[in-house]
Amino acid sequence: MTTTDAEARRKIVNRLRRAGGQLNAVIAAVENGGSCRDVVTQLAAVTSALDKAGFAIVSTAMKDCVTDSQTEADLAQGLTTEELEKLFLMLA
Repeated sequence: MTTTDAEARRKIVNRLRRAGGQLNAVIAAVENGGSCRDVVTQLAAVTSALDKAGFAIVSTAMKDCVTDSQTEADLAQGLTTEELEKLFLMLA
């Protein structure tokens, strides 16, 4: 595993942990009769965190595919995982 792979994995795990914490807040709010606004706001945060983690996973996989079959033009372009993620997010 390269340093880039380890860093990408760390960021993905952090996002998933954040989503887990936000989901726990949603559950607590529902159990304790929290306001609809608070529940929906936290639920939106969970959804966003999960989406971002999913996009990061896909972009990392895309980068691996691109790296395995890059042409000289692709290498000169030097796309990073973050750039691939932004490109993928533009499609979502």
